Amino acid sequence: MSTVNGNGDRVTGLDDFEEISIPVPWGHIAGKWWGSQDVQPIIAIHGWQDNAGTFDKLAPLLKNKGHSLLCIDLPGHGFSSHLPPGHKYYIWWDGVHYLRRIVKYYKWTNITILGHSLGGGIAFLYAAIYPKEVEKYIGLDLASPSVRNLKKTCDALGFAIDKFLSYERITPDKIPCYPYNEMLEILIDGQNGSVNREGCKILLKRGMRLAENRDGYLFTRDPRLKMAALGFLSIEQVLELASRITCEVMNIKATPGLKLDHPEHYDMVLDQIEKQAKKVVRHKIEGTHHLHLNEPTLVDNIIHEFLIS
Repeated sequence: MSTVNGNGDRVTGLDDFEEISIPVPWGHIAGKWWGSQDVQPIIAIHGWQDNAGTFDKLAPLLKNKGHSLLCIDLPGHGFSSHLPPGHKYYIWWDGVHYLRRIVKYYKWTNITILGHSLGGGIAFLYAAIYPKEVEKYIGLDLASPSVRNLKKTCDALGFAIDKFLSYERITPDKIPCYPYNEMLEILIDGQNGSVNREGCKILLKRGMRLAENRDGYLFTRDPRLKMAALGFLSIEQVLELASRITCEVMNIKATPGLKLDHPEHYDMVLDQIEKQAKKVVRHKIEGTHHLHLNEPTLVDNIIHEFLIS
């Protein structure tokens, strides 16, 4: 099965995306399939606490250039099932086995991954762990799993565990419920300028649901996702994994983009990948961390060119 058409012609068939549900032992992984289902799609993975809607403005542009994309909601996000009670999210490592399940479910080989932020870190990990099974990946505004300040991370461990346990004691009637306009303002404020108002409305399409027996909406994301302090890697681990990546890689860094604890690691990681990878293409583009959602025309052509090269 071919990964892309890439011929620049509009894909025939679906005029829009199709909702996808992939069974997993604890429920399902939801997704949006853009373009022809007769070709193997690019697997698109969103960022932390976002959802598949992050690609809603970019995916149609790539579809119209002849590409097929499966944009997934990571478990705990969007319309995907949350992990069972008592389970902890280790956001970077979880993504590898979620992606592995999807690849095995469809029996795909030589995959291409498009990842934003957390999704880019997952693409990095998957390409390092399964180097013979990834043809290409594109990282949007992240070069690898983030390396946090070590002291701050260690200081937060006890708090993170206790806060995680506290979420289990929240009964459904105590989950915050908001009218739509208030929920939109909460999301806009939380994005700190990274996503414009239009983009926040897009994210809310999969990021909220009607509350039962109450007036208003609930966020669909699992609150346990907030406690991510137990899943980070050291720079030594990241560099060792980077040395195992052999596929073609493109990285698009937004400026100013995401604020990192150690910005010097960004190019260090790409330099390490470049030593043995088939190709590394780097771009720096002015924009926010969510430039692909705010201004997809800044990136759709360079992504297309990389995919067909």
